[in-house]
Order: sequence, then C-alpha cells, then structure tokens
Amino acid sequence: MKKLTIFTPTYNRANLLPRIYKSLCRQTSQDFLWLVIDDGSSDGTEHLIQKWQSENEIEIHYHYKKNGGMHTGHNAAYELIETELNVCIDSDDYMPEDAVEKILTTWDKVEDKTEYAGIIGLDANQDGEIIGTAIPSNLLKGTLHELYLEHKVTGDKKVILRTDIVKKYPAYPEYENEKLVPLGILYLMIGQDYDLLYSNDIFCIVEYQPDGSSNSIFKQYRQSPRGFAYSRKIQIKYSNKLTDQFKNYMHLISSSIFAGDLSLAFKGVNPVKSLAIYPFGLLMNLYIKSKIKG
Repeated sequence: MKKLTIFTPTYNRANLLPRIYKSLCRQTSQDFLWLVIDDGSSDGTEHLIQKWQSENEIEIHYHYKKNGGMHTGHNAAYELIETELNVCIDSDDYMPEDAVEKILTTWDKVEDKTEYAGIIGLDANQDGEIIGTAIPSNLLKGTLHELYLEHKVTGDKKVILRTDIVKKYPAYPEYENEKLVPLGILYLMIGQDYDLLYSNDIFCIVEYQPDGSSNSIFKQYRQSPRGFAYSRKIQIKYSNKLTDQFKNYMHLISSSIFAGDLSLAFKGVNPVKSLAIYPFGLLMNLYIKSKIKG
C-alpha cells in the first residue's frame, strides 16, 4: 500500500486539474495515490479523470458525490482514505516536484510517531515566495493554533495528517442548503491532543481563484451561518484568552442572526456571556452585511 494519499475536492474545475495532475506525475517519489473527490461537477471532470487513469502514470482513485461544499469533500475523503498519511491539495493548487519526497522523508525520520498527528509545512505562490511567514527555525513541533496565536506566524500553511488520527475526530457537520464549515476546526481539535512536526519545506504552490473560498469569505459567512456557528462554538470551547472568547461570541451571535435562529447563540455555550455580548454581535452582523452589499 502507498504511504500517502493526496486528495483533491473539486467542483467544476476541469480546466485547472491538469496542472495538479502534471505536478503529481513529476513527483520524485511515487509513494502516493491521488484521490479525486468530485463534488457534483458537470464539466466533464469524470471523463478527464478516466483518461488519466487509463494513462496509468500515477495511481488515481475517483469518487463522485452530490454537491455539498468543501467540508463535505473532506468528509468523503476521510471515509475513503486508508494510507498512513493524507494531505489535501485543492484543485487550483499543485505540488513542487519534490514535495512528496520531502513529506515522507520528514515523517520517516521520526522515531516515535505516536505523539505526532502529522506535519505542518509551507505554501508558496508560483514565484516561490512563501505565503505569509516561515515557521521560526527554533520551533520543532506544536500546533497550527500555536503558530498563529503565540508565534504570530501568518499565511496559509499545509497540514499533512495521520489518517488514523483524523478518523478519531467527528466529521464536519453537514447542514442543509449550506456549503461551508471552516476546515481549521479539525486542526484545532487535533491540537488539543497531539503535536505536529514543523517544517519549512514548501509542500504546495497555491493560486487563489476569484471564485475561491479565500476571496468570497463574507458571502460564505452569510450563506453558511450554521457552519460558522459550529466553528465558533468549538473555538469558544478551546480558547482561554478573554479577547478570543469575546471575538468568538460576537461571531457566534452574528451567525445566529444570519441563520434566523437566535437559539444558536445560547446553546452549548455560556448563555450569560452570549447575552452580555449580544449588542456587539449585532454590530458585527451589520458590518458583515455592509461588506456583501451588491
């Protein structure tokens, strides 16, 4: 069995998939398989994947599902993956030709893997410039949450996870007529129990699309309020700083207003805090609405 699954959730991105496919064919290590999660595409994605499967350049698995959004693609992938490690490479991204080799070399150097849930590495743009900041060289292990909050690291990072660890945690909830639950919630929960190895190797080349989640976050915030409310409740559960608590309660209240269900702001959290912070959450909601007018 291969050691690594590279999975790609995709929705009507047949025009972009050839780039990631070619980058995988060029990998210096072929100890991986590519799992394509087709989230209800209607642009010929399935036929394209079948063509590549017939070429037999790399091992490709294909799974079609009803359109449900990025987090449902991750849920489907985690149910199917059987390899020791997995990593998501989005349909508009691709990998440097030595990325798989560096991932596996980093992992194989670890003598006691039981305390680690995987690896955190870097994303870069097409010019090779790191997205955000590098990981401080004196840090060997920790969590994604610690990198951002304690060490002030910025920018998207690439997370490679142990499959057996992922399967211990709840799947992303899937709400009717909503298409997003923030993916970082899984990493936050895993970080309560396990460290990840830090690496300043570049594992992914990213290109943010005009219709991608990074460029439409306010719109998605409004369209998936229950998903965002779930995310805030998880963050409230694990945050200790008063400023973080305040911010998360504000967003929770705003999401409950968008959902038309104010009970979301009081269930599963401290209702007294929700009530006290409610006016600020209302202001947050008005601010979000002002950002998505038109």
